Amino acid sequence: MAVEPITEEMAGVCVDAHGSAIGMPQLCGEWIPNQIFWLIITLVVIFFVLSRIALPRIASVLAERQGTITNDISAAEELKRQAKDAEAAYEKALADARTEAQAIAQKTRDEIKAKLDAATVEADAKIAEKSAESEKVLAGIRASAVESVEAVAKETAEAIVAALGTSADQAAIDAAVANRMKG
Repeated sequence: MAVEPITEEMAGVCVDAHGSAIGMPQLCGEWIPNQIFWLIITLVVIFFVLSRIALPRIASVLAERQGTITNDISAAEELKRQAKDAEAAYEKALADARTEAQAIAQKTRDEIKAKLDAATVEADAKIAEKSAESEKVLAGIRASAVESVEAVAKETAEAIVAALGTSADQAAIDAAVANRMKG
């Protein structure tokens, strides 16, 4: 079978004698209406595929995503509100604990002060008792010292009078020493 050459009438101006395109076939003026027809068909098919299949799926994914974001934002706001409530409760509990601690500390200070006051009163009583005992002892010592001084003074006066070579009556010596002891 022999291949017959294609005539220009059969192929048109865009094809050579061997059936090959001359230049770029897209730019051949005879084929432009055919290309426009298939372009329109292709665009219509793409439009229907996009509008019926792809775009609804994309829209549902975007709507689901927006719903998730909205839910997450509302959950975050709820958690934020709960955190603020928890913080307020914590601050209140902390203030109450501080107040209670201050009350306990004041109560303890008052108890210690009362014990200290009682101990001070008891110590003052013991000191007063010891002081009274000491005063009694000192009074006894003074009395005994005065008696001893008086006895020594009488003996000394008697010895001095005897040394001077005179004799004195015991009653006169006692009266002179007693007079001198009074001041």
